[in-house]
Amino acid sequence: MPRADFYLIAKPRFLEQPLRLVCELARKACDANLPTLVLARDAAQAEELDDLLWAFDEDAYIPHQIAGSDEDDDVTPVLIATPDFDAPSRPLVINLRDDAYLGACDRVLEVVPADPAAREPLRERWKQYKALGLDVNKYDM
Repeated sequence: MPRADFYLIAKPRFLEQPLRLVCELARKACDANLPTLVLARDAAQAEELDDLLWAFDEDAYIPHQIAGSDEDDDVTPVLIATPDFDAPSRPLVINLRDDAYLGACDRVLEVVPADPAAREPLRERWKQYKALGLDVNKYDM
């Protein structure tokens, strides 16, 4: 059964830089040989995440790229897609956009900001995933 996992940001190191959590989730997926698609909110967020994946852990190399930047999209373990690029689904999807991810995948991860105003739309998304029959879980980070 497909899963939707919601990661609620609470720890100080993620409060200041929520994309650090995305990097850690991408690293875990990469270590598990799980091809990952990160759905960035916009091109600026995609660039920021691209830079952060290079720098966030000097001991970890996470092969990644922004989708459409060259022909290696199919083989790059972590693919970052902007809304204007229609990237094919992968087993693991990290969704940073405002809408629920409705494509086929084994697991979708939602990163929930600490800001209470941002949490309300995510409650709706939780209901959407449940209605679709996904196994929904919550983790405090």
